[in-house]
Amino acid sequence: MTFREINSKMVEATVAPGQRLFSQRGAMLAYRGEVSFTPNVQGGQGGLMSMLGRRVAGEAAPLMTVEGSGTVFFGHGGHHVHVITLSGDTLYVEADRLLAFEGTLRQGTMFLGSQGGVMGMVRGQVTGQGLFTTTLQGHGSVAVMAHGGVFEIPVTPQRPVHVDPQAYVAHHGEVRNKLSTALGWRDMVGRGSGEAFQLELSGNGTVYVQASEEKL
Repeated sequence: MTFREINSKMVEATVAPGQRLFSQRGAMLAYRGEVSFTPNVQGGQGGLMSMLGRRVAGEAAPLMTVEGSGTVFFGHGGHHVHVITLSGDTLYVEADRLLAFEGTLRQGTMFLGSQGGVMGMVRGQVTGQGLFTTTLQGHGSVAVMAHGGVFEIPVTPQRPVHVDPQAYVAHHGEVRNKLSTALGWRDMVGRGSGEAFQLELSGNGTVYVQASEEKL
């Protein structure tokens, strides 16, 4: 695995010739060896459409391409960092929670409405979360950020999981998401999470939840 957790707020990444990493701008804390950092104008491995998706969602901060031979230490804003390893499946993650990921993973963008229908759009309008979610697919590791740490909750066919949308970090597996509300439309005005909205994840997989509702 490329990433190794040094402590709760920092990861160490090994950079080797012929391989590349992508990181959020400003995430590099220190490095040793011959390592280069260049802005990635194509939006990682997802190409132009991935970049456009982030721009439409208000997530236009460019990624940095990391190449060379050495070791890089990543962290950002004192946020807690959690490493997720993928083995051919797809990770759905909020773009602003991405710290760094391996170049072996293909990046894309998913419109939340494609899974959540109209309520997926409501989630973006009312809760302040983006309408687009970044997807990372393939074999490799991803470092994500969160407030107060991350805990993993298994999703099984018999036990769907309900998550506050602002506490949601990522999920993977054969999981379907649907946003529901426990309140009427009048009651929802001015309420962005918690008692107003619940993100229901059903199927078979894992959802990653941060220990705080604070946005990054």
